[in-house]
Amino acid sequence: QVLLVESGGGLVQAGGSLRLSCAASGLTFSLYDMAWFRQAPGKEREFVSTLNWRGITHYADSGKGRFTISRDNAKNTAYLQMNSLNPEDTAVYYCAAERGRDWVVRIGVSDYGYWGQGTQVTVSS
Repeated sequence: QVLLVESGGGLVQAGGSLRLSCAASGLTFSLYDMAWFRQAPGKEREFVSTLNWRGITHYADSGKGRFTISRDNAKNTAYLQMNSLNPEDTAVYYCAAERGRDWVVRIGVSDYGYWGQGTQVTVSS
C-alpha cells in the first residue's frame, strides 16, 4: 500500500522559514506526481504546489516567490521549502501523490488519490 508521511511542521515566527518533508513508500516514486495542500481551521483544503513526474512545477498565488517544491527520487521524498512565512500560512499541510500522466499539471484535491496524515504549521505574529 502507498504510505505518505509528512514531517517538519512546527511553530515559527512571522518572517521565518520551514522545510516540510514527505516520505513515500509503496510506490514507484519517480512515476508519481507529488503535491502539497493545506487546510486552515474553518476553511477548505487548498492547493499549494505540485511537482509532477516530468519535473514541471506549479504554485498557487499564495506561495509564489516564497515556497519551493522539490523531490529526491533516490530518497522517495518530496519537500516544500517555505520562506517569509506569515500568519496566513498557518494550516495543516498535506502531502499528496498520484500516478503521473503525460505532462499534465494537476491542482485539484480530487486529482490525487494518496494523502499523508498532515503536519501542523503555525506562524505567530
